[in-house]
Amino acid sequence: MAMLQVEIAARSEVGGRSRNEDDLRHGVSGPFCYAVLADGAGGHRGGNVASDMVVRMTALGLQSATQATPEYLTQLVCDTHAAINEQQQGKRSAERMHATLVALWIDTRREEALWTHVGDSRLYMLRHGRVCHVTRDDSVVQRMVDAGYLTPEEAVGHPHKNQLLSAMGTEGPVEPSTLETHMPIEDGDAFLLCSDGWWDLFSKRAIEAAFAAADSAEDWLDRMGEAIRAAARPKQDNYSAVAVWIGDPSETTRMSGLWDDDTLAGGAGKSP
Repeated sequence: MAMLQVEIAARSEVGGRSRNEDDLRHGVSGPFCYAVLADGAGGHRGGNVASDMVVRMTALGLQSATQATPEYLTQLVCDTHAAINEQQQGKRSAERMHATLVALWIDTRREEALWTHVGDSRLYMLRHGRVCHVTRDDSVVQRMVDAGYLTPEEAVGHPHKNQLLSAMGTEGPVEPSTLETHMPIEDGDAFLLCSDGWWDLFSKRAIEAAFAAADSAEDWLDRMGEAIRAAARPKQDNYSAVAVWIGDPSETTRMSGLWDDDTLAGGAGKSP
């Protein structure tokens, strides 16, 4: 049976911080591909411990999946959350470590994908060079935008934009946002999983423009990473991303004729 070809690239940079508390992992297991990314915070040992645990445990569950379902992904996230909490029994809230999570699973034979997330690390899906789906942040500011109290533009600089409503390792149960059914994928699709230190600088248009100019998953991340470095924010957060290309998205985008003259310039600093 023919399978879709998949190319995966990843980046994780410390930015202007003293250490990198982001973590990520990706891999291939037969016809299945997966990518996992986490952004850690808190705890006396640091968020890097939380993000490492989240990524390792989630990746292990995806590696062993012979046919992932929405229920399987949701249970995997809940089990990972419970394991982190078990190690934090008796700790006060201020001492607890936690992390975001975004995970993607692809079946190249059935040509379908599933994903799940907790927190404000995101997954973008592109088709024909356009962003056709973005996960919804589990954050106070996102809820304010959804309710109409803030515009997306106002949300960018809001002082509470990093306040999460859900995260891995926090007290109580977690409710992951898992895709309800498998998403059909096709040659030319692409995915971007990224922490808030990455997506905070880019509008959808800027992500699309960088994608249109790139000739590989690696090049796509290189172009976006260079834009982050060029912005030279003094307190730049850790920034990490995984790019997943299905087939040759660059060829599909060129054939569409949508992006012949686009560049990345002007996209930074806009709301997603």
